[in-house]
Amino acid sequence: MARSTKADAQRTRERILDMAEREFHRRGVSRTSLEQVARAAGVTRGAVYWHFRNKADLFNAMMNRVTLPLESEILRSGERALDDPVAQIRGSFLAALRATVKDPQARRVFEIALFKVEHGNALRGVRERRLNGLRGRVDNVERGFRSAARRHAWTGSVSPRVAALGMQSLIDGLISNWMLDPTAFDLARVGEQAIDAYLRGVQAKA
Repeated sequence: MARSTKADAQRTRERILDMAEREFHRRGVSRTSLEQVARAAGVTRGAVYWHFRNKADLFNAMMNRVTLPLESEILRSGERALDDPVAQIRGSFLAALRATVKDPQARRVFEIALFKVEHGNALRGVRERRLNGLRGRVDNVERGFRSAARRHAWTGSVSPRVAALGMQSLIDGLISNWMLDPTAFDLARVGEQAIDAYLRGVQAKA
């Protein structure tokens, strides 16, 4: 019985997350109340609060379902044991671009994060999560580039820190611009070409 109750609770939690994703995408995060999410999920507002502390906690849990699997590959870029850190960096960012194109849920969640969040006091936790995620990605990519330099696979005059910041900005820009008009260019193909051109550039000697 306890096992069944735990499974029921998990299903309720997932349904709340599904409906939060739908309502946030439709209305925007600031314009969506927890009452509206509860009604869409067919549960009470108390049930929402049982699973999530507040709207920011709900939003972050919704993001984690999609972004954590992608970010885990990017965060591996800083591991010392990697034979080819630059290839790991390249592959992880390409995976993020391809998921944006092929995975409707990933695309929907990224669109919410990019265009449908107004950062105010009630959503301070959302901004903090975004900043922490950004810092984590940049720090790990920087470590990957530094590891490549120690292995003499990094010959450029651009510092690993600058290269990591530029790589993150390139990916953010590609995804943002593609989401504004998905017919404008092929995100996966153009993204791969842009990443390769960028990596050649930052590794070139001055």
